[in-house]
Amino acid sequence: MALLPLLHRDVGRPLFLPAHGRGSALPPAMRRLLQRPAGLWDLPELPALGGPLENDGAVADSQRAAADAMGVNRCWYGVNGATGLLQAALLGISRPGEAVLMPRNAHRCLIQACLLGQLTPLLFDLPYQPDRGHPAPADAPWLESVLAALPAEHPPISAAVLVHPTYQGYGLDPAPLIRSLQQRGWPVLVDEAHGSHFAADVDPELPPSALQGGADLVVHSLQKSATGLAQTAVLWQQGERVDIAALQRSLGWLQTTSPSALLLASCEAALHHWRSSAGRRQLRQRLVQARTLRDQLRRDGLPLLTTDDPLRLVLHSGRAGISGLDADDWLLPRGLVAELPEPATLTFCLGLAYQRGLRRTLRRAWKQLLNAHPGRAPQPPLLPPPLPLVAQPEVPLAEAWRAPRRLCALEQAEGTIAADLLCPYPPGIPLLVPGERLDGARLQWLLEQRQLWGDQIPSRLAVLTEIA
Repeated sequence: MALLPLLHRDVGRPLFLPAHGRGSALPPAMRRLLQRPAGLWDLPELPALGGPLENDGAVADSQRAAADAMGVNRCWYGVNGATGLLQAALLGISRPGEAVLMPRNAHRCLIQACLLGQLTPLLFDLPYQPDRGHPAPADAPWLESVLAALPAEHPPISAAVLVHPTYQGYGLDPAPLIRSLQQRGWPVLVDEAHGSHFAADVDPELPPSALQGGADLVVHSLQKSATGLAQTAVLWQQGERVDIAALQRSLGWLQTTSPSALLLASCEAALHHWRSSAGRRQLRQRLVQARTLRDQLRRDGLPLLTTDDPLRLVLHSGRAGISGLDADDWLLPRGLVAELPEPATLTFCLGLAYQRGLRRTLRRAWKQLLNAHPGRAPQPPLLPPPLPLVAQPEVPLAEAWRAPRRLCALEQAEGTIAADLLCPYPPGIPLLVPGERLDGARLQWLLEQRQLWGDQIPSRLAVLTEIA
């Protein structure tokens, strides 16, 4: 057996997701449940239990209570992570042949939803931070430039998507963007997978949640920024722009007919923990501790970036000439397990568990890492992708996905049209979308990215044969 033994092992200090820190920050109700006889909680959709799409039963009652407490119209629990709920939400507000406006840092699952729903993604670029290679969140003037740059010809736009915050914790108040998009008649879906704690409303220094900003649909991953188990998520709905019947049908198409009772209970427990005095106190304490830790480590000489989420600790290893991927490879066998290695940074997720002695551990590890990589010059600024402000695939997604294809050496791919997503992992953000053509400037940028990402970017691409 290969998998089960790994789940028993101490893998090191868990500076990764889920945010419950390998169980130490699970809500008390979940801890008590998991201490009961093994498998007791593994139940089918019994009448008393029900499911997320049923009108009756404990799950329906729990969802209604959660929506009332949040002050929204409806909510649905999900057991296929934020991925499943984002896809169902997008398909529920768009019809085949329509277009969806979305940012370039949209997760790959939303591009895949466009493929499933025969939708055209209108992809808009974002401000870029060359010192670290991260996109920054769009503000209202940037969005107005995007709207002014929409292609002259495109399918009718049915909806818009925003990402708030980013994986690394960058975020602005999304309300002005949401209002601007809604004024055009578009319902707004916000991927707030990494920002469920923003909606807890316990810290005025955190950016507001998209729920407070009036978004029509918001998806929270309860394992990324709350105390849920992996795969738990919630979809919130408010306002009158969404056809609830269509959304319910979409959820029924993409959600399992046999949801895990344990994961559904974890959704309830995580949301209830938000509202409890103990849970709110825990979150406040972790935010204060995270800010204090960041300030202390900076005084210790660690090059930490400023983001809008204190629970994301972003080490700018590139400032010392060390790739975030190389830093991760060096730290991992020494018991420091980060969440997100990238060419210039390494992001640690502090989560909601108390991190005893973390300052000393990180300070020592940083000094050892520097000693193991002496004499490095700081990395030069990273180049942004050479992209138009707004673009749509030259070939429809569905056609690109099913059309005849061939493998092409990356160096020889100029002028070809991509047949698949090109998506380093993590963070699951596509560098290239099926149906997009590779011109010379973008190919050169991809070759540079391969030097930075290494094997995360393949040496050969799947490209269309008949059109390329």
